[in-house]
Amino acid sequence: MSTPGRCVSIHGVYAHTRSIVLAGVLAVALAACGGGNGKATGPTVPASAPIAASAPSGASSPAPASSGSSSTTGTVPQSTTPNVVQVSVAATPTSTRNMLMVSVTVCVPGTSTCATVNNVQVDTGSQGLRLLASALPAGFALPAVNAGAGPASAGECAAFGTGYTWGAVRSADVRLAGEVASALPIQVIADASVPTTPSVCQGFGLAMINTTALRSNGILGVGPFNADCGAACVNQPNSSWYYACSSGSCTPSAQPLAQQVSNPVAAFATDNNGVVLDLPAVPDTGQSAVRGALIFGIGSQPNNALGGATVLRANTVTGFVTTTTSDGSVYPLSYLDSGSNGFFFADAALTRCGVWYCPSSPLSIGATIKGTDGISAPAAVPVANAQTLLASGNWAFNNLAGYNGNMFGWGLPFFFGRRIYTAIEAQVTPVGTGPYFAF
Repeated sequence: MSTPGRCVSIHGVYAHTRSIVLAGVLAVALAACGGGNGKATGPTVPASAPIAASAPSGASSPAPASSGSSSTTGTVPQSTTPNVVQVSVAATPTSTRNMLMVSVTVCVPGTSTCATVNNVQVDTGSQGLRLLASALPAGFALPAVNAGAGPASAGECAAFGTGYTWGAVRSADVRLAGEVASALPIQVIADASVPTTPSVCQGFGLAMINTTALRSNGILGVGPFNADCGAACVNQPNSSWYYACSSGSCTPSAQPLAQQVSNPVAAFATDNNGVVLDLPAVPDTGQSAVRGALIFGIGSQPNNALGGATVLRANTVTGFVTTTTSDGSVYPLSYLDSGSNGFFFADAALTRCGVWYCPSSPLSIGATIKGTDGISAPAAVPVANAQTLLASGNWAFNNLAGYNGNMFGWGLPFFFGRRIYTAIEAQVTPVGTGPYFAF
């Protein structure tokens, strides 16, 4: 699909992002974003498989609502709500490295009937909460969200760089730390109420509808946009996204913004203008486990102040920034994505072992990341031999890198040892509205 928009996921291969499915782009990007893993349904995905499922918020999907130009300053309401949840990287049942996980609690709206789902991937490259139906307790019934203005229930296809999720759209109170997103539309993947996957959705490749294919119990999309499809789905049916499902049969449907699968952070009462991922540094040889923090809000509490971080404003439609490497290569389609398990870019001088790079000795590539207003920041790209890393028995790496011929993915390795801010479109922050990244 060539519709402009946000990338869903290109995780290394694993990626997600605002479902931007640039058909050709995603095919090559199979290993760059978050949330899905990009492997075929046959053999078990090896530990070396890239996860590229979520390119920044703008790689290959429908365009979101425009947020307009960013102001230079903003007054952010202050909050005392607990706004930190622990995130971690550790061993996974699918042997996938650099998977950043969190626990999420969902409740039947307005009730105390709740369930906590562990091992949900944290993805700054996509929008919305997506949970496997199998990860919810038997009989846990969340109300259906309607498709458009009609009585039929909504089904959704979300395309990632490594495949797709298909399921029902349901309403839940989403609880993270002390924050609550009330009656939020979420996707329940492989929901029995929508048993038939539309052919258009199947065309996106791997069906990420179980823990083996998704490599997690779900995806927590906390990227730079409010809704997953945005304006592209509001006024007319879009077969790449939303469907009206009745009696097991689903047809493409328009979907109002309020009924789209949405970024839970934007729906919080406070601390709702973005997130901060704060992860410790790891050794160049990797680490067996890492714990860090996902902090809600930017400039709304002492623990999420921007301080001296450099702000890199992102394209208001796609979420992309620009990367220039020391050899002069320019990547206008660049994204910062915790849902990709490696750096992903093209470098003909580097030896490749499949999709991963495996140089004979570790090296560092100089680069700069530039925002749409011309502000830039230096950001080196360490690259080690992927075969050596993956054979080490460690699970967190800051120098795992693979090939992507169309985009530059600053995946989870870039987040280690940094505080990285992701500001949401149109939400006020101390330095103006999002979307932007800062570190």
